Amino acid sequence: MAEPISRDYPNRPFSAALAICRRRDGTLLLAQRSKGPSQALGRWGFPGGMHEVGETILEAARRELKEETGIDAKPVRVIDAFDVIGKEADGRVRAHYVLACVVLDWEAGEGAPIEDATAVGWYTADEAVKKLELLPDTLRLMKAALAF
Repeated sequence: MAEPISRDYPNRPFSAALAICRRRDGTLLLAQRSKGPSQALGRWGFPGGMHEVGETILEAARRELKEETGIDAKPVRVIDAFDVIGKEADGRVRAHYVLACVVLDWEAGEGAPIEDATAVGWYTADEAVKKLELLPDTLRLMKAALAF
């Protein structure tokens, strides 16, 4: 069995999925972060988490959405992927995640903050900008998810 790799000061990036769940009314599910780096705490973005061995990134997004919010949704496709790299002042990489952004179409459930969130809610892009402190890339990804 392989030895686990620490998420702090790793020797390789970690793969994770963001679940961008949309409803037909033009709203998307956002979650207020209760865990993570200090700059993310209290800010709003998409639920998500680590990719598990043997699961596709689409399956990871569906599973993470269900685990973190209780919502069932059908994965549609990956719309973006990007790196989140945290560095120390001396240049050492403290954390490195590759986030695959998956659009899912809502099937059932209103959502609740089960894990890693203090609150969840359904928002249009305009509402989110006016009412919430968003994590970087959230608005861009909301618009991209609604564009197709």
